[in-house]
Amino acid sequence: MNEPWDGAEERGIVEQAVRRHRDGEIEATVDEVGQEWPVALVFNGISHAVMMCTPRELEAFAVGFAISEGIVKRRADIRDIDVAFHRDGATLPYAHVELTIAQEAFGALKERRRALAGRTGCGVCGIESIDLLDLSPERVPATGFMARLAPDAIARAARELPAHQALTRLTGGLHAAAWCDADGAISIAFEDVGRHNALDKLIGRLVLDRVDTTNGFVFLSSRASYELVRKAARVGIPMVATISAPSSLAIAIARQAGIRLVSFCRETSYVEYGGA
Repeated sequence: MNEPWDGAEERGIVEQAVRRHRDGEIEATVDEVGQEWPVALVFNGISHAVMMCTPRELEAFAVGFAISEGIVKRRADIRDIDVAFHRDGATLPYAHVELTIAQEAFGALKERRRALAGRTGCGVCGIESIDLLDLSPERVPATGFMARLAPDAIARAARELPAHQALTRLTGGLHAAAWCDADGAISIAFEDVGRHNALDKLIGRLVLDRVDTTNGFVFLSSRASYELVRKAARVGIPMVATISAPSSLAIAIARQAGIRLVSFCRETSYVEYGGA
């Protein structure tokens, strides 16, 4: 029987009985594992995407997805959000997030609807043709942020990020997206099994809190993929910093958008790939 509930007890992790093998010895113990659920995003009653993500901060996730995917242009285009959790004895738990959006935005969505499912990996799974691939990012406005960026901002962000990764410390398997000021201080961070989801949660919270997205930078625990940079461009973020490597298309999108892209970020070093 399908049973709805408020999801308040969901912590983003579950305990799993395991057998740990070490130095020839076997130990029965308990391990913490990151939660991964199907989350359906429904716009004006029509299911648009099913994402696999960690079932926390789903309102922020839905707002960030809607804006970073270009479904809506601004927070005011989202009129209502309802999050519902479900469990069924025969299936995995899942969640529905229903958004009511402005009619103009919904009309545009119907015109370009794509069959999407589980976009935690390549970012373009399910598009119907190459013609639907959006490789023309918005140009990030020049606000003077880069001139205010402290010389050690990236080092500080790299140093502070682990303190904001509580779920990763327990599981070792989640991605993080953090918002940093010009000094590299992290004010907020989100974790998720999907790197795109973590960034969407961050973007959604910034939008909901009316934070100026042109006056800070994103620090990501993952590699820099094309879609992560594309999402940043939609909301005018001037710099994307990542712990791991960028792809060639991520570099190209950053240069088109005027985003400063830096990767292999550590406390003592980073590599700059162009942009602002």
